[in-house]
Amino acid sequence: MLNKALWSYRMECHGSTKVSPYQLVYGHDVVLPWEIKIGSRWLFSQDQLTADDYATLMKNELDDLAEHRLRALISIEENKKRVAKWYDKKVKAKEFAVGNLVWKLILPIGTKSLKFRKWYPNWEGPYRISRSALGNAYILETLEGVEFPRALNGKYLKKYYPSIWIDA
Repeated sequence: MLNKALWSYRMECHGSTKVSPYQLVYGHDVVLPWEIKIGSRWLFSQDQLTADDYATLMKNELDDLAEHRLRALISIEENKKRVAKWYDKKVKAKEFAVGNLVWKLILPIGTKSLKFRKWYPNWEGPYRISRSALGNAYILETLEGVEFPRALNGKYLKKYYPSIWIDA
């Protein structure tokens, strides 16, 4: 019974690849030191093989190595797609039109004045969207018409809603 419990305890498979890292490198399962000491069924079945049969078995496992690696790669890609799908459910794409007024996140972090510490505003603006660039990027301009030299990603912008008390 003890031997059966030890037999079931093999090198654990990695969650995303469904294969142990050792098997991805060497093409076969690892032989643990306690298996050699106790004499598991795994080793007992290999000891019954002749040298030619063992060599043939090892060559077949090496031939299967490319297939194991390919299956692991496919499994990793499926896992990444599953995680991306879960993540993308929560992401809301921000899209702006030319002429919209937006707030701009104060970038880079660390450029804020130390005078106000944590009460320093995180957003500045308003700015007008001058034109749209590739990949959800926008070129901004001040309300006076001075255009920014570089595009800014849409995730660093948020829509500006004018206040009736200040902008009236």
